[in-house]
Amino acid sequence: MTRPHATPTARSTSGPGSRRTEEADGPTFALARPDDLYRHLTTHLDATARAWLDQALDEAAAQPGIHGPISVWELRLAEAGRRCGPAHADAARVLILHAARAGADALARVYFQGTADERRAVLHALPHLVPGPEALPLVEDALRTNDTRLLAAAVGPYAARHLAPHHWRHAVLKCLFTGVSLDHVADLDQRAGGDGELARMLGDYAAERTAAGRPVPEDLHRVLALTETATPATPPHRTDHPHAKES
Repeated sequence: MTRPHATPTARSTSGPGSRRTEEADGPTFALARPDDLYRHLTTHLDATARAWLDQALDEAAAQPGIHGPISVWELRLAEAGRRCGPAHADAARVLILHAARAGADALARVYFQGTADERRAVLHALPHLVPGPEALPLVEDALRTNDTRLLAAAVGPYAARHLAPHHWRHAVLKCLFTGVSLDHVADLDQRAGGDGELARMLGDYAAERTAAGRPVPEDLHRVLALTETATPATPPHRTDHPHAKES
């Protein structure tokens, strides 16, 4: 990554020991360009945290990929929360992964060996780093958890682009079941539009909750309306990945 040297401003309020004052939301990390994320961080980090981030990005760019038992940039991923503070650690990790030009294999290694925070950063970074469906196992693993922050990261642009219709529909239902806002589901309007099978599944879920005397999530009505009014998007179809076909 070509690192822009944004000029720090007086709004630098968050550092390793400061209170959490502002947090970009999950979809922002996956949708924003790395240069924009860097600019955001340099505006909000204090001088010590900015210096650490610049060094971490330079190290990642100098030694990309996987080197030895563990790479320098992987160690920096683990340090990001302490160095940048919890409000900005996700964005810092996404930038480090981008600077390291981490491919699908490196991302899988970080994901399966990392903490929940590091796994979330990997999921946010997928749209930037993996053009094809080969990282879908990471998304599918996250969708099997009940960690709502992982779920929110898993239904971002990468899932919208590559997750097959059957698995995507179940991801939407998982969000409803766990209370994850459907605002996190990338391209919801396009993928839900005209999807009769999703409408059926939503109707069944609503009926089950009503019969049990439980409230129906407001988001369910929202996505159900989308299935009735829009034209269905062309679903992903990848014959080179075992989970890309309808099951």
